[in-house]
Amino acid sequence: MPATNKREKKTIAKNRSARHEYFIDETFEAGIELTGAEVKSLRERAAQITDAFCLIRNGEVWLHGVHIHPYSMSGVWNVDPDRKRRLLLHRGQIDYLDGKLRTKGVALVPLELYFDEHNRVKLCIGLGRGKKLYDKREDMARRDVDREIRRALKERNR
Repeated sequence: MPATNKREKKTIAKNRSARHEYFIDETFEAGIELTGAEVKSLRERAAQITDAFCLIRNGEVWLHGVHIHPYSMSGVWNVDPDRKRRLLLHRGQIDYLDGKLRTKGVALVPLELYFDEHNRVKLCIGLGRGKKLYDKREDMARRDVDREIRRALKERNR
């Protein structure tokens, strides 16, 4: 029987506030254009994507607001940790997203930065519609009720 060495994705950073602030309609997996020092830095410590957002300019998708810490062993080859980075998507996906972003209230939000099974850095981006305050309260109430139900079932099964 052949040994299957199937690796799964290794999460680098998650944007937990994105699902709180937006209704995520669709998700896409995008490659990200990085330098070698940035990839090495991502291997040794996490990045920060909480305040990040994506824009489409001249037919290219750009990632703004991601902070990748400078690599400790890199010296002068480190680039600006807060620079904008190009995302790698198919032309059809970019055109589709561009059409969707023309709708009012829709944003392209980074959800998760991770290494895929081939050790490439990938970014999961979501097409999100902004939530109102009452939607956020409703989600929090639903989570509280679900938590109470799970707790009650756990007590009952003991």
